[in-house]
Amino acid sequence: MSNIQTSSACDTQSIKVTLPDGQERSFPAPLTVADVATSIGPGLAKNTLAGKIDGQLVDACDLIDRDVTVQIITPNDEEGLAIIRHSCAHLVGHAVKQLFPTAKMVIGPVINDGFYYDISYERAFTPEDLAAIEQRMRELIATNYSVIKRVTSRDETIAIFRQRDETYKLRLIDDMPDATAMGLYYHEEYVDMCRGPHVPNTRFLKHFKLTKLSGAYWRGDANNEQLQRIYGTAWADKKQLSAYLLRIEEAEKRDHRKLGRELDLFHFQEDAPGAVFWHARGWVLFQELITYMRRRQQLAGYIEVNTPDTMDRSLWEVSGHWQNYSEHMFTTATEDGRVLALKPMNCPGSVLLYRQGLKSYRDLPIRMGEFGKVHRYEPSGALHGLLRVRHFTQDDAHIYCTPEQMDEECRQIVVLVLDIYRQFGFDDIRIKLSTRPDNRMGDDATWDLLEGALVQALDSLNLEYELSPGEGAFYGPKLEFVLRDAIRRDWQCGTLQVDMNLPERFGIEYVDEAGQRKRPVLLHRALFGSLERFTGILIEHYAGKLPAWLAPVQAMVMPITDAQAAYAQDVADWLRDTGLRVETDLRNEKIGYRIREQTLQRIPYLIVVGANEMASAQVSLRSRDGQNLGVLALEQAREYLLDASRAPDWAVRQRMQQERHARLSAAEGQSLTKPANEEVTE
Repeated sequence: MSNIQTSSACDTQSIKVTLPDGQERSFPAPLTVADVATSIGPGLAKNTLAGKIDGQLVDACDLIDRDVTVQIITPNDEEGLAIIRHSCAHLVGHAVKQLFPTAKMVIGPVINDGFYYDISYERAFTPEDLAAIEQRMRELIATNYSVIKRVTSRDETIAIFRQRDETYKLRLIDDMPDATAMGLYYHEEYVDMCRGPHVPNTRFLKHFKLTKLSGAYWRGDANNEQLQRIYGTAWADKKQLSAYLLRIEEAEKRDHRKLGRELDLFHFQEDAPGAVFWHARGWVLFQELITYMRRRQQLAGYIEVNTPDTMDRSLWEVSGHWQNYSEHMFTTATEDGRVLALKPMNCPGSVLLYRQGLKSYRDLPIRMGEFGKVHRYEPSGALHGLLRVRHFTQDDAHIYCTPEQMDEECRQIVVLVLDIYRQFGFDDIRIKLSTRPDNRMGDDATWDLLEGALVQALDSLNLEYELSPGEGAFYGPKLEFVLRDAIRRDWQCGTLQVDMNLPERFGIEYVDEAGQRKRPVLLHRALFGSLERFTGILIEHYAGKLPAWLAPVQAMVMPITDAQAAYAQDVADWLRDTGLRVETDLRNEKIGYRIREQTLQRIPYLIVVGANEMASAQVSLRSRDGQNLGVLALEQAREYLLDASRAPDWAVRQRMQQERHARLSAAEGQSLTKPANEEVTE
């Protein structure tokens, strides 16, 4: 039975419905998507959430009155899951209005893995309120009530929400001046406005959980009134919900802010909002990331540079950042009236470096890397540990090349990015291609060329990618690299952007083979993105158990009693001399207690020395996961630790050295086998 209220009259016209498998069926018109599902079978009818008519999502109750293609949407479909979540947001509204009648509903969209609803209420909701709302939702679901859709004229919609004193809904209608009719969804006495589609019955909403409360602002603007946001998650079945809740529980254990405190890595405080106070151990980790990337870039033919943190406003106007990004920039005025901006990006400074001296085509490509400090104003509510800060370091690089070199440079960057991520333990990597936005610089021919270069790089490597239309930067298209971590969360990190607009705006050139001045292509590339953010991701990915080469402390030496303290210190000093990061735990505590403590500190290797080890110049070695590696001579222990703590780029360097040696040997062999009568000139 249809849940849509309509005045359309039935007629006897026959229409043709084509199903996804190509099967065609004839029906008397009009009929609903639900009717089509019923004709296929009772099982499908029972699981029908919505449908697609000629590729467009519609409600199960929407009418079909012409020849169409139809796909039935069930909870097992990705679109079906989104519909369940959106309908759960409406159910939040139903429960809230029953429990708190004076609350005013704002918006309730779908987000990754769930939904939220923004609400205006005279006091802050409490955790007890959240539990009560969830319980009322479960009671409403248990009644299996039908969700009724009604397409309503603009004037009637306004009258309905005015009578209900839903002021935010009226403001939303004001934002849609061209809309002559709206879709209203009735959850018994509660009504909400939405494009839909939604579930036909609350029985599809059983597998949900409200997760947290937070603050929000009307239209996301901190200058507007504050709202309350109720977050939740919803899934197609109990198994999926349980798996998600376990994943969330694991994520809380891995929270880098919590581990940052426990492992003495960093902290934040209000004296410098959005900026990191790195402790000694955290700074070691941070510097190891830079050292690793510096070595990889050197091997790939990059030079390293550094540019000023503050530059004149006029530079940002030339680059286009002032027009497109000024609200996120920190600025200051000097006594002579100049406006200086802390750089939010490294690009303009890199361009000024390139512009020093005329370049020849023989100089290109120039691969210019910079570990640049950048500053971006983020609203205080958006700040989140290392993952969202205002002051951070980028592993930026700018590659200047000829148009002929562009495809190969893009390909090499993609290869480098993927190899580096795998060395950090990320094997599941998705690539997104973001194409030209509406607000952009440059003509369509240029954008065609730049987007084509990125597609060519991916195709040449047989890599799959997702298309994100309109999400490119204002100066060029980009690739985004999304990493999936150990608990299957996605993190967008590296980017590759192709740009011919900044070279034009700054007027940079090179001299080609014919002596003509040409514009180079500019590739913007970051692999870690923000080093602060990548550090937070690594901490959570490894749950603090960083690989030995990255660990701030690689080994901890502990004597069993004070009698071995001096020997333990000598062992630590000797290992440190070889480049290992080693500390001692000489506290007057039982050895078992100290082993547990240092294991909780995620120290990769624990070295215990007692009377026997001291007498024989040996050590007892164990790993943080409890594996006993045996009693080893000092030299054996050192070699084991050095090998276990070797950075993964060591293998890359070894391979490249072997390849170079082979090429040199081949060249030498050619010179030795020249014909004896070949004339040699001085």
